[in-house]
Amino acid sequence: MNSSVSRLRDQKILGMESIVKGARQGNMKTLNLSDYQGIWVFIEQEEGCPSEVSLELLTAARCLAEKKKMEICAVLLGDGVEAIAESLPGWGADRIYLANHPALKRYLAIPYMKIISRLVLEKNPDIFLLPATCLGSDLAPRIAARVATGLSAHCTKLDLNEKGELMQVVPAFGGKVMATILCPSHRPQMATVRPGVFRKGDRQEKEGKIERIAVELSPEDMQQKVLKVHYEKKAAQAIEEAEIVVAGGAGIGKADDWKWVEKLAKVINGAVGGTRPPLDEGWIHEDQMIGQSGKTIRPKLYLGIGISGVIQHTVGIQDAKTIIAINSDPKAAIFETADLGIVGDYRKIVPLLIEELQKKESA
Repeated sequence: MNSSVSRLRDQKILGMESIVKGARQGNMKTLNLSDYQGIWVFIEQEEGCPSEVSLELLTAARCLAEKKKMEICAVLLGDGVEAIAESLPGWGADRIYLANHPALKRYLAIPYMKIISRLVLEKNPDIFLLPATCLGSDLAPRIAARVATGLSAHCTKLDLNEKGELMQVVPAFGGKVMATILCPSHRPQMATVRPGVFRKGDRQEKEGKIERIAVELSPEDMQQKVLKVHYEKKAAQAIEEAEIVVAGGAGIGKADDWKWVEKLAKVINGAVGGTRPPLDEGWIHEDQMIGQSGKTIRPKLYLGIGISGVIQHTVGIQDAKTIIAINSDPKAAIFETADLGIVGDYRKIVPLLIEELQKKESA
């Protein structure tokens, strides 16, 4: 292995410069970075309510703004969303850019991208944060390409360095290192963040300014149309809110054995979660996947069964109070994260554990 890469792996940190060379040459120019001010947060909303992750990002923006004395601006698009706009100062927004129009009731990629990109080029924000949801993951790269800047996706940590640059931390090289990405030469510095990475702060008594944005859309911009919205049934207990989570990984092996994860969770009143392989197999819903591309959780107890412990998963459980791991491989990486590790076949261990717990409950 290259010595420099090995050194980076040992340090678990990697610095990069995010450089955009192309998409829209007309926007490429030498920037006066002092012209770019403020932290923006895109507010995802549905049915008259802002999403929880949007409020979490406003809290993150508050933490960053305290270090650099920046204005926090919320960007809100929709139809009949004035009440949401009026509520956002209480969550930390100093200013709200509001685009209110019937055509914006549902997310449409082209109208949203054009309106926000035009606003970015006009107002020059320093930092722009968006949720790493299905909507945000579609919208963010479109905006970044349009305004010719970099984008770090699925960040697990955000901070400012001594120069005031946004340090965007993401797992890299297959999870072997945690990469700290900088975008020193382009603005805004853009990042998407998964739900649950930051805690939502307390609501405050605060006033803010609402600035209404003119919505100018051509017929060509409106070629997309939402025909129907289908809401999938979610898990009975949201894993982000659960005090106990029982999760399974690829080591479960087959669908018939997934029952042991669910049985144990039921006995201890826990929520069921999992890694990417169980999701791909259809054993869990997308809302139950834990990790970089899933949920970030903070339970009092996390119990992982048949989970190897790659960093893409463990970044989602790093704030759990107690972690217990069951794995047949004594060298599994999950044991480096666990407070208690049990080496053995879960098919023997879990049934015994359930039996003992049921005895205790009935005693």
